[in-house]
Amino acid sequence: MTELPRIVEALLFLSPDAVSVADLAEAAACEPDEISAALAELDRAYAPGERGLQIKRVGGGVALATDPVAEEAARRLLAKPRTSPLTPAQAETLAIVAYLQPVSRPEITRIRGVAAESASSTLEERGFIEEAGRSQFGAVLYRTTDLFLKLFGLDSLKGLPSVTEWDPSPEEEADLRDRLLRAGEQRAGDASAA
Repeated sequence: MTELPRIVEALLFLSPDAVSVADLAEAAACEPDEISAALAELDRAYAPGERGLQIKRVGGGVALATDPVAEEAARRLLAKPRTSPLTPAQAETLAIVAYLQPVSRPEITRIRGVAAESASSTLEERGFIEEAGRSQFGAVLYRTTDLFLKLFGLDSLKGLPSVTEWDPSPEEEADLRDRLLRAGEQRAGDASAA
């Protein structure tokens, strides 16, 4: 399979709805007739009865769809309860734990500027973080779990994106930390005034 059909295949996979040839051409930065040729190649690769997926023309566009033979199995799979996505507060808390572990809830609260009890409790319930001992002041320390590594496709914490790619110099880091703490204190003050 040449490059353009692979690009079109990826675009169809990513799109939850049928996509017009014109939109595919715009996204792939090519002409509509090139998209039509790529779709013809995909039609052959996804011929009905050959694979679990098919190329379908629906609603004036093109979609990647499952073969009807998989309908019952797909219904059973999709009927299982699904884990809800992380809220922004949970994602912030998880990022803090991932990069600063072991870290206490008061430290998380100080960094975020808002209470971290709910977010950290939910992350612990969902198995993303776990207790990792106590700080010198008695606060529970948290670290990420193997489930965290698995769900984020990491072999180890060394697979996390390096903070050096976006981390400031030590002087800038100190200034940034001070600004974040001040912003957090202001957020906490605004919340208590309300």
